Amino acid sequence: MNDSALLCQSFDAIGFDLDGVIYRGPLPVPGAPETLGELSRFGVPVSYVTNNAARPPQVVADQLASFGVACSAADVVTSAQATARLMASELPSGAEVLVVGSAALSDEIAAVGLKPTDHRGPQTSAVVVGFDPAMTWEQMNQGCYAVQQGAAYYACNSDMTRPTDGGLAIGMGGVLMAMGLVLNVAPVMGGKPARPLLDETRRRLHAEHPLFVGDRLDTDIEGAMVAGWASLFVLSGGHGPADLVAALPQCRPDFLASDIRGLLQPARVASFDGNGWHCGLIVASVGQAGAVIAGPLDSDEQRLDGLWALANLAWQRADQGAPIDVASAMESLTR
Repeated sequence: MNDSALLCQSFDAIGFDLDGVIYRGPLPVPGAPETLGELSRFGVPVSYVTNNAARPPQVVADQLASFGVACSAADVVTSAQATARLMASELPSGAEVLVVGSAALSDEIAAVGLKPTDHRGPQTSAVVVGFDPAMTWEQMNQGCYAVQQGAAYYACNSDMTRPTDGGLAIGMGGVLMAMGLVLNVAPVMGGKPARPLLDETRRRLHAEHPLFVGDRLDTDIEGAMVAGWASLFVLSGGHGPADLVAALPQCRPDFLASDIRGLLQPARVASFDGNGWHCGLIVASVGQAGAVIAGPLDSDEQRLDGLWALANLAWQRADQGAPIDVASAMESLTR
């Protein structure tokens, strides 16, 4: 990649996760609306992609518009839409589906020619579970009963947490864990990290070389890898520096930035010279007691360079079966 090129200029489309990337609860992530405006002026096609199945696309678009972001419902792709499309491809037309989730999820099920219901019955052939802040234990139990009686089992996503303006909240994964206590089958997933959501996004964008931007390694970044997208990990949401350094191979991003403003900067690049990993003016290498960071750490950008160099070192050592202690190096990046 040309060091002088902006990261956004290397891709023909960009997909954005929402919670923790564009907003946290009702508030925008600092710099996000302005960055999206710049991308629009550059003519970069974008989609807003969310594992949250509780809200219809128009509500999401309206929230983005309230931040000054030009957006229509067609620019929003939800796990409810992707899961409904997946179910329509696998179930008979008109099949009855017990919806354990929001009215928005029921609407998407109906839109693909299936019959949503909120009551389990003898004709119920499938169950779909999607996040709903008003979900009750009885709704979850009804879904469990239907699956135990032979209904096909689908879920919109499995995020364990949700970033909000008040902190991290319980996500859809917590619901699935509770249901899993009585079920011996895992749901077919429509949202990240499964492929359907990003496949639907790519179809809408007509993209050949897209970039996905996310804040969670186990859904956004793994999902991008599964679907064949490049990925940018941002530190504005659910996962942080320690998660990045410890990431398993399937959850390792291609790029790192503090937030989406990194799209308007050259890509952060790390390289190995046989002794250590270099990024900018920072070097991460192996010392007697573990990983060592050398170089100036006077700015946030330099500390991010150090984190990227350290992550690449830690991944290399883990893949070689010789994991390295990174505690001291991590502490040097946060002083």
